Amino acid sequence: MIPHISGRPRRTLVLAASLGAALTFGAPAAFAGTPVVPSAPSAAAPAAKAPAAAPASQSATWAAGTRAYLVITAPGDNSAIRSAVTANGGTVFSAFDAIGVIVAHSSSANFATAMRGVTGVQQVGATRTSDIPADAYNPALPANPSQSTTPAGEPVRADMSQIKADQAWAVTTGSSAVKVGILDTGVDDQHQDLAPNFNAADSVSCAYGKPDTRAGAWRDVGDHGTHVAGTVAAAKNGKGVIGVAPSVKISSVRIAEPNTSLFFAENTICGFMWAGDHGFKVTNNSYYTDPWQFNCPDNADQAAIIEGVRRAQEYAEGKGSLQVAAAGNENYDLANKTTDSASPNDSTPVTRTITNACLDIPTELPGVVTVAANGDGVTKASFSNFGRGVIDVSAPGSNVYSTVPGGKYGSKSGTSMASPHVAGVAALIASTNPGITPAQIREKLAVQANDIPCPADGRCTGTTANNGFFGEGQVDALKAVGTPPPGKFFENTGDFAIGDNTTVESPITVSGVTGNAPSTLKVGVKIVHTYIGDLKVDLIAPDGTVYTVHNRAGGTTDNINQVYTVNASSEVANGTWKLRVNDNAGGDTGRIDAWNLTF
Repeated sequence: MIPHISGRPRRTLVLAASLGAALTFGAPAAFAGTPVVPSAPSAAAPAAKAPAAAPASQSATWAAGTRAYLVITAPGDNSAIRSAVTANGGTVFSAFDAIGVIVAHSSSANFATAMRGVTGVQQVGATRTSDIPADAYNPALPANPSQSTTPAGEPVRADMSQIKADQAWAVTTGSSAVKVGILDTGVDDQHQDLAPNFNAADSVSCAYGKPDTRAGAWRDVGDHGTHVAGTVAAAKNGKGVIGVAPSVKISSVRIAEPNTSLFFAENTICGFMWAGDHGFKVTNNSYYTDPWQFNCPDNADQAAIIEGVRRAQEYAEGKGSLQVAAAGNENYDLANKTTDSASPNDSTPVTRTITNACLDIPTELPGVVTVAANGDGVTKASFSNFGRGVIDVSAPGSNVYSTVPGGKYGSKSGTSMASPHVAGVAALIASTNPGITPAQIREKLAVQANDIPCPADGRCTGTTANNGFFGEGQVDALKAVGTPPPGKFFENTGDFAIGDNTTVESPITVSGVTGNAPSTLKVGVKIVHTYIGDLKVDLIAPDGTVYTVHNRAGGTTDNINQVYTVNASSEVANGTWKLRVNDNAGGDTGRIDAWNLTF
């Protein structure tokens, strides 16, 4: 959802320095996440002005006071309802007969009331509290930005190693037969890291609620969608960054409107219908449907919004498409709703009392995978929404470095950034399981997730296996696609701080293995630490024998993420093994993030 943290698109929180040029990102309309945080690695970049909005295209058909409505009827032939729209002072802007939804425009204050009395009409609801822009009738094409280039080199980012995407790539980088839809502000298809995987044939603009298939209509009217797209599927091409599923195809479905970056219900409906009809296996939805952060069924307008978007999502899923969505960035308990002070965001928000019957959509619709954001490691990101029975899984969402328009790169934070990690893992699952259904992908996402217990925070309820902060846990790309290890596998994912000039040990207790360890014992090590030339890393066998795997090599390089092979054939396998890390200099600290043994 684009406003929840950093701004509109579920609102992205973080703005950071880009590669090659200082760049910050403003908060979009309904994003699922962008709280603003300091940029990295250097001091925060000065705030940049928002991109100049394309001038509104005037049209003789536009009139002040024109509003948009969803008219809900039975699926199929709705010619009689279309005639009634005209007879009651409206026009049919678009129609989705397969789900019984008509998008109507009217400047009549009595339009909704009149249409609710028409035979065959089930619901009618205004989708906004502001006028339809003139641009809706003659949309301007988004800008096609000039492109920068970046030197060769694409180091594996912390968020990718955190969910073991880098290890999953040894199994698959994804199939080009798998299509992922980026329903967002648009995508810069010319970006050097996105162009290899971009699918223009299935890209579109759904701004205002009907498909605009002109070349380039799908391009970014901000930067949020391009950032999301890079996390899903930036190419593994030796430059910039690598996405979770770097060989799948991505299509842009722009549902944000220019100038406002708002995502109205008719836009989302159009996007889901397009996804279903164009064979998208997965869609990413880092936004919420404007103008209501929560849509309440006791309000006639909002009830129609819920029903229209629900039908479209159900249609897409019925065609084989899984929707993944950001949970939002307000640090709000979605399982215990009380107030909404952000709606309507297209006019003047008011504070209103709400209940759990009111839904944040699309993330709370049935069948949608709801994603919370992790901070560093397996913590809850401070901004992430939560809720027992609402959150399905979690993924990294803080300081995520990815693509931005014009061939550049930058960091953002938000559940908007967590959701595309999950969409990428879902795409890898689909790549290794042709014919898999959306329900089966949902199940696999849950099964492979690594459990995270509740911290000492009374707001987190549930069990280690499933709770309100992390759902089923943090996604694990390797488990999702990997073949079982050749031998028994043991792991310690606990964090162990490494201070200056200190020694720390992390234990693993091995049991159920017959005889001695193998001559090719695999020792997987993930250490987060600047200047790894400070570190000596040893594997300690149960009898105390020391096997050194890293001895102050690497100089100023950051982090160790490597699998070592140790000849431990003289050691009894069962017992407590330890990873010992000794820091031999001042000035740099870190932690053992995780390590494992494969026998």
